[in-house]
Amino acid sequence: MQWKPHATVAAIVEDNGKFLLVEETTDRGNRFNQPAGHLEDNETLIQAVIRETLEETAYIFNPESLLGVYHWKHEHNNTTYLRFAFIGNVSNHQASLALDEGIIRAVWMTADEIRNNANLMRSPQVITCIEDYLCGQKFPLEVLTHL
Repeated sequence: MQWKPHATVAAIVEDNGKFLLVEETTDRGNRFNQPAGHLEDNETLIQAVIRETLEETAYIFNPESLLGVYHWKHEHNNTTYLRFAFIGNVSNHQASLALDEGIIRAVWMTADEIRNNANLMRSPQVITCIEDYLCGQKFPLEVLTHL
Protein backbone atom coordinates (compact mmCIF):
# COMPACT_ATOMS: atom_id res chain seq x y z
CA MET A 1 0.00 0.00 0.00
CA GLN A 2 1.40 3.37 -1.00
CA TRP A 3 1.57 6.09 1.67
CA LYS A 4 -0.19 9.34 0.79
CA PRO A 5 -0.45 12.61 2.72
CA HIS A 6 -3.78 14.31 3.30
CA ALA A 7 -4.20 17.32 0.97
CA THR A 8 -5.93 20.17 2.78
CA VAL A 9 -6.75 23.82 2.13
CA ALA A 10 -7.02 26.76 4.51
CA ALA A 11 -8.29 30.33 4.23
CA ILE A 12 -6.26 33.15 5.77
CA VAL A 13 -8.55 36.15 6.17
CA GLU A 14 -7.56 39.36 7.95
CA ASP A 15 -9.90 42.30 8.43
CA ASN A 16 -8.96 45.35 10.49
CA GLY A 17 -6.28 43.47 12.43
CA LYS A 18 -8.42 40.41 13.19
CA PHE A 19 -8.21 36.97 11.62
CA LEU A 20 -11.12 34.69 10.80
CA LEU A 21 -10.97 31.40 12.69
CA VAL A 22 -13.43 28.65 13.50
CA GLU A 23 -13.93 27.04 16.88
CA GLU A 24 -14.43 23.32 16.43
CA THR A 25 -14.78 20.19 18.51
CA THR A 26 -11.87 17.74 18.37
CA ASP A 27 -10.82 14.62 20.25
CA ARG A 28 -8.63 16.96 22.36
CA GLY A 29 -11.46 19.35 23.21
CA ASN A 30 -12.52 22.56 21.49
CA ARG A 31 -9.81 24.07 19.29
CA PHE A 32 -9.38 27.00 16.90
CA ASN A 33 -8.33 26.69 13.27
CA GLN A 34 -8.48 28.67 10.08
CA PRO A 35 -11.44 27.67 7.92
CA ALA A 36 -9.90 24.53 6.44
CA GLY A 37 -10.58 21.06 5.19
CA HIS A 38 -9.74 18.28 2.77
CA LEU A 39 -9.49 18.55 -0.97
CA GLU A 40 -12.26 16.45 -2.51
CA ASP A 41 -12.14 14.44 -5.70
CA ASN A 42 -12.82 16.42 -8.89
CA GLU A 43 -12.32 19.88 -7.36
CA THR A 44 -9.47 22.35 -7.66
CA LEU A 45 -7.61 23.68 -4.65
CA ILE A 46 -9.32 27.04 -5.12
CA GLN A 47 -12.77 25.44 -5.33
CA ALA A 48 -11.95 23.49 -2.16
CA VAL A 49 -10.95 26.53 -0.10
CA ILE A 50 -14.04 28.46 -1.24
CA ARG A 51 -16.29 25.49 -0.34
CA GLU A 52 -14.63 24.81 3.02
CA THR A 53 -14.82 28.46 4.07
CA LEU A 54 -18.52 28.63 3.22
CA GLU A 55 -19.26 25.34 5.00
CA GLU A 56 -17.38 26.36 8.16
CA THR A 57 -18.10 30.10 8.42
CA ALA A 58 -21.08 30.90 6.15
CA TYR A 59 -18.90 33.50 4.37
CA ILE A 60 -18.05 33.59 0.67
CA PHE A 61 -14.23 33.43 0.36
CA ASN A 62 -12.45 35.26 -2.46
CA PRO A 63 -8.89 33.91 -2.82
CA GLU A 64 -6.34 36.53 -3.84
CA SER A 65 -3.01 34.72 -3.45
CA LEU A 66 -1.34 31.58 -2.15
CA LEU A 67 0.28 32.06 1.25
CA GLY A 68 2.25 28.82 1.05
CA VAL A 69 2.28 25.05 1.17
CA TYR A 70 2.79 23.51 4.61
CA HIS A 71 3.95 19.98 5.43
CA TRP A 72 3.09 18.80 8.94
CA LYS A 73 2.84 15.45 10.70
CA HIS A 74 0.26 15.37 13.48
CA GLU A 75 1.92 14.20 16.70
CA HIS A 76 -1.22 12.53 18.08
CA ASN A 77 -2.32 10.41 15.12
CA ASN A 78 0.79 10.33 12.86
CA THR A 79 -1.22 11.71 9.93
CA THR A 80 0.77 13.84 7.50
CA TYR A 81 -0.90 16.89 5.98
CA LEU A 82 -0.01 19.04 2.98
CA ARG A 83 -1.84 22.32 3.61
CA PHE A 84 -2.36 24.82 0.80
CA ALA A 85 -3.08 28.12 2.56
CA PHE A 86 -4.77 30.91 0.63
CA ILE A 87 -4.99 34.62 1.44
CA GLY A 88 -8.24 36.35 0.61
CA ASN A 89 -11.25 38.21 1.88
CA VAL A 90 -14.79 37.23 2.76
CA SER A 91 -18.15 38.74 1.96
CA ASN A 92 -21.85 37.96 1.86
CA HIS A 93 -22.22 36.36 5.30
CA GLN A 94 -25.13 33.92 5.17
CA ALA A 95 -26.11 33.79 8.83
CA SER A 96 -28.93 31.30 8.24
CA LEU A 97 -26.58 28.70 6.71
CA ALA A 98 -25.90 25.71 8.97
CA LEU A 99 -22.20 25.21 9.69
CA ASP A 100 -20.40 21.89 9.19
CA GLU A 101 -20.77 19.24 11.87
CA GLY A 102 -18.23 19.86 14.63
CA ILE A 103 -17.96 23.61 13.92
CA ILE A 104 -19.18 25.63 16.90
CA ARG A 105 -18.78 29.13 15.47
CA ALA A 106 -16.74 31.50 13.39
CA VAL A 107 -14.68 33.94 15.45
CA TRP A 108 -12.38 36.90 14.73
CA MET A 109 -9.13 37.13 16.75
CA THR A 110 -6.11 39.40 16.68
CA ALA A 111 -2.66 37.92 16.09
CA ASP A 112 -1.85 38.49 19.78
CA GLU A 113 -5.02 36.67 20.87
CA ILE A 114 -4.03 33.76 18.64
CA ARG A 115 -0.47 33.72 20.00
CA ASN A 116 -1.72 33.97 23.60
CA ASN A 117 -4.00 30.98 23.01
CA ALA A 118 -1.45 28.84 21.18
CA ASN A 119 -2.42 25.79 23.27
CA LEU A 120 -5.98 26.07 21.92
CA MET A 121 -4.99 26.08 18.25
CA ARG A 122 -5.78 22.90 16.31
CA SER A 123 -2.21 22.68 14.99
CA PRO A 124 1.00 24.73 14.85
CA GLN A 125 0.06 25.52 11.26
CA VAL A 126 -2.48 28.08 12.51
CA ILE A 127 0.14 30.37 14.04
CA THR A 128 2.74 29.63 11.35
CA CYS A 129 0.30 30.79 8.68
CA ILE A 130 -0.53 33.97 10.65
CA GLU A 131 3.17 34.79 11.10
CA ASP A 132 3.92 34.14 7.41
CA TYR A 133 1.01 36.38 6.45
CA LEU A 134 2.21 39.15 8.77
CA CYS A 135 5.69 38.93 7.20
CA GLY A 136 4.11 39.64 3.81
CA GLN A 137 4.65 36.20 2.29
CA LYS A 138 2.43 35.52 -0.73
CA PHE A 139 2.54 33.97 -4.17
CA PRO A 140 0.32 34.57 -7.18
CA LEU A 141 -2.50 32.09 -7.72
CA GLU A 142 -0.95 31.39 -11.12
CA VAL A 143 1.69 29.21 -9.41
CA LEU A 144 -1.07 26.58 -9.20
CA THR A 145 -1.82 24.53 -12.28
CA HIS A 146 -4.95 22.43 -12.55
CA LEU A 147 -5.05 20.05 -15.50
